[in-house]
Formats: sequence, C-alpha cells, structure tokens
Amino acid sequence: MAHYARTLRTSGVPVPEIAAKLFIPTGKNKGQNPSLASVYRVLAEDEPQT
Repeated sequence: MAHYARTLRTSGVPVPEIAAKLFIPTGKNKGQNPSLASVYRVLAEDEPQT
C-alpha cells in the first residue's frame, strides 16, 4: 500500500485522491480508506529531514 501511494504521488496525484484509491487490508478498519493524515505520514517518510 505504501509503495503504491508513493508511486501515485510521484505521478502527481493529489493526496486526497491517493487516500480514496487505497484500502486497509487488515485489522478493525479492514476495507476502509486510510485517513489523509496516514497517507501524508507515509509520504513524509520518504522526504529528507532538514
């Protein structure tokens, strides 16, 4: 899921659209979309720290 989100982001897809395309595969939120904050958090892991 994280790799797909990063791929979409590098293609220029806005974060709200990325969140709408993703689904949580396991756990109590299975089948739901992740929150925007979760998507931003995953994408921020790739950015270099200043």
